[in-house]
Amino acid sequence: MSLITPDFGLLFWMTLVFAIVFFILAKFGFPLITGMVKKRSDSIERSLKEAEEARNTLKQLAEEQKRLIDEARKEQARILNEAAASGDKIVQESREQAKAQTELMLAQAREEIRIAQDTARRELADEVTGLSVAVAEKLLRGHLDTHEKQSDLIDRMIEEARASHRTQTLN
Repeated sequence: MSLITPDFGLLFWMTLVFAIVFFILAKFGFPLITGMVKKRSDSIERSLKEAEEARNTLKQLAEEQKRLIDEARKEQARILNEAAASGDKIVQESREQAKAQTELMLAQAREEIRIAQDTARRELADEVTGLSVAVAEKLLRGHLDTHEKQSDLIDRMIEEARASHRTQTLN
C-alpha cells in the first residue's frame, strides 16, 4: 500500500466513519454548538443594548448635571446680586440715618449755642448795666455833690425829654 493512493476499502471505511461521526455531530453536536453560539450572540447583543442604554442614561445625566450646575450658578449670581444690593441699601440707609442724626445733633448744638449766647448776652448786658449804673452813680455823686448841681441836671434832663418828645411827634 502506498501512502499517496489509498485502497478502496480504506476509503470506504473512512467515508463510513466520517458519515457516522458527521451524523452524530449533526444530530447532537451541531445543535448544541449552534445553541451555545446563539446564546452567546444573544448575550453579546443584550450587553450591547444595555451598554447603549447606559451610555444614553449617562449622557442624559451629564446633560441634567450641566443644566443643574448652570441653574445653580445663575441662582448663585442672583443671590450674590441681591446680597450686594441689600448691602448697598443697608449702607445707604445707614448713611442717611447717620446724616439725619448728624443734622439733628448739629441743629441741637446750634440751638444750645444760640441759647448759651443769648444767656451770655443777657448776663453780659445785666453786668454791663450794673457796672454802668455803678459808674454813673459814682460819677453823679461826684458831680452832684451840691443841691444847685442837682437842680441843673434835673432841668437839663426835662428839656432833653421834651425835645425828644417833640421830634418823635413831628416824625
